[in-house]
Amino acid sequence: MKTAELRQKLHHYIETAQEKKVKAIFAMVEEEIEETYDHWEDKKFVAELQKREDAYLKGTAKTYTVQESVARARQAVNKLKSK
Repeated sequence: MKTAELRQKLHHYIETAQEKKVKAIFAMVEEEIEETYDHWEDKKFVAELQKREDAYLKGTAKTYTVQESVARARQAVNKLKSK
């Protein structure tokens, strides 16, 4: 079963499960949920975003048109398919 299908089934189960079961599932993953990485608290990450935004606004960042982006994506897909 694919991950998307698993997520859908889990989501449906959690939406309809009894309170006791929802609490049990939450207890199993609570620690992991609390440890989730918050990008906005990472000063290096925020500084990198700011640097990229500044470069974009100054016109010094390398940008791509939609057509160029699609062409690059297709190239990458074709490269993966040929492996």
